[in-house]
Amino acid sequence: MNMDAAIITPVIVLVAWSMVMWLWMYLTRIPAIQSAKMTLDPNMPRGEQMATLPAKVRWKADNYNHLMEQPTVFYALAISMAVIGEGTGINVYLAWGYVIIRIVHSLVQSLINNIGLRFLLFALSNVPLFWLTINALLAVAG
Repeated sequence: MNMDAAIITPVIVLVAWSMVMWLWMYLTRIPAIQSAKMTLDPNMPRGEQMATLPAKVRWKADNYNHLMEQPTVFYALAISMAVIGEGTGINVYLAWGYVIIRIVHSLVQSLINNIGLRFLLFALSNVPLFWLTINALLAVAG
């Protein structure tokens, strides 16, 4: 791999993790729907019907949704840094830090859903994201 593109590896790992969460979500959701003998109604407001599923089932879907939100900023930022030749050095470590924290966040939310710990991990994940943003801004400004 081109060394300027080393930052792409953590991007791909987070995408792969998102697919793991997608699979985990459906491997728990479908049996729960079948167990509850739910008849899915497309006319019900979004999420209302799924709210009747056990919390431990919903946690996986909630986390999958979270992986479709803030990480999109990370993806755009990391790919931009690779394109401008800044996908090396400290930026790779920051990207890996972000990805590792997000994976731990997923596990906490999906297994125990401790909100205080989840918030701490979410806040910590913003540290490398902000740092990457500053590094990208400095690179394009200079």
